[in-house]
Amino acid sequence: MDLPFGLNPYDNDPGAWGASLLNNAELLLGCLDAARARSVAEVGAYAGDLTRLLLLWAERAGARVVAIDPSPQPELEQLERERSELQLIRETSLDAFEHIELTDAIVLDGDHNYYTVTQELLRIAQRSAAEGVELPLLLLHDVCWPHGRRDDYFDPDQIPAEYRQPIVPEGGLYPGLETTRHGGLPYHNPAAREGGPRNGVLTAVEDFVSGHDELRLAVVPAFYGLGVLWRREAPYAAELERILAPWEDNPLLARLERNRVLHLASSHVQLRLATDRGEELGRQRELLERMLASRAFWAAELFLRIRQRGKPIFSRAEIRRLLSNQR
Repeated sequence: MDLPFGLNPYDNDPGAWGASLLNNAELLLGCLDAARARSVAEVGAYAGDLTRLLLLWAERAGARVVAIDPSPQPELEQLERERSELQLIRETSLDAFEHIELTDAIVLDGDHNYYTVTQELLRIAQRSAAEGVELPLLLLHDVCWPHGRRDDYFDPDQIPAEYRQPIVPEGGLYPGLETTRHGGLPYHNPAAREGGPRNGVLTAVEDFVSGHDELRLAVVPAFYGLGVLWRREAPYAAELERILAPWEDNPLLARLERNRVLHLASSHVQLRLATDRGEELGRQRELLERMLASRAFWAAELFLRIRQRGKPIFSRAEIRRLLSNQR
């Protein structure tokens, strides 16, 4: 891979979904450099794919890295043991933002739903205002399909009922389909329908920005969407505009992303159909083998041979040949 620092975005992505924000590395690092960030917090660090990139960048930039995840994977915990400059906070983002020191930049890639993202943005803004510090540069993942307009919940019980969409546990998502479909890309607790009020990451960000004219949001439609949010009067605003201008709402990128997710979801549907068919054939084979082992089936064949003068409509030999051909 030709990503910065030689990292591979598929180390923890065996299905090649392109799920890691590491796929947007060049733009993300460009934004951090433009903001001259000397500290960055990452929400939803999971297995540490992006965390590794941030640590390598931090070495060059003289910055520090904070990873926030209530359920860090073993790879991230190992990274914590190896890198003393990494601070790992085992809390939800909403709890962590109540007390941690605000960093210069914050990556929001945790629980992908309207309530959580809205509360993250509100708490960050309230903290920065109360402490009289610059609003951190905010980098958000999954502002495009599938979570841009559809909630997904790590734990639905943590979301207040009035903000929680009806869900389809382990529902399959397919681009262009508002509902769920069998064999689509599987998510644990996706909303039953796409779109509508208070549904999805991008909806949350847009609603937040609509009440703050001083804020600027740019969306890059690649690898599930990168959102960049900053204050228009920030000292680095002009540099961010320059970096993001070729990519923001780029129609060619948007078409490529639509094509990518369509083929990804389609291949998953075909795999699911093939798996279902294989399971059905397995059940049929098991039934036929039980029939061959049954004395009643043997007696039925013998009865038909006698009644039909040696030409029964089925025979155990035919079934054995069929089973043999399926091996």
